[in-house]
Amino acid sequence: MDIVEEGYRAAVEKAKEYNGKISELSAEAVGETGTLLEKMADLARPIVPEAGLQMMVRGKQDGKGEMYDTVYYDQKFLLLGKTDPMPYRPDDIEKKVDNQYCVLGEDGILYELMYSADGFLIDSYQREISPDDIIDLYGFDIIVMLYKAIEEYVTEQKDLVDALEKVIAFIRD
Repeated sequence: MDIVEEGYRAAVEKAKEYNGKISELSAEAVGETGTLLEKMADLARPIVPEAGLQMMVRGKQDGKGEMYDTVYYDQKFLLLGKTDPMPYRPDDIEKKVDNQYCVLGEDGILYELMYSADGFLIDSYQREISPDDIIDLYGFDIIVMLYKAIEEYVTEQKDLVDALEKVIAFIRD
């Protein structure tokens, strides 16, 4: 019975050792989430032109809510998150922020896009934001959203390649 008890005690000691190491490593990893986001954004940069969305700079809204005279940013963006809007825009304190988003641009820079609407004109303000500030404002979910966006894009690309291979095989048969 001594060998069983000895093995059990050794297992308990290993569990304590791992718990301490997990706590230590977790604290270090959480402290580096901004760096993680920055590296993930840099790696995702080449995919943004294909996987990203055109975001509106400004546009007019008719009585039915339809947009016209729209102007879009020169680059596409991956939409990563939304937060409770600030009370006013940093570029114009007279403009209330209606929607506030975190995005990754084709240029590899993380931005916030803030949209304001006055019932007729919808316009935006774009500002660069640091990865650490993003984590503070939007939370860790931004990292998950960036990962999920890339994962979804890869899945769509694989499905498209599979479909095209089937078409080519059908043509050649």
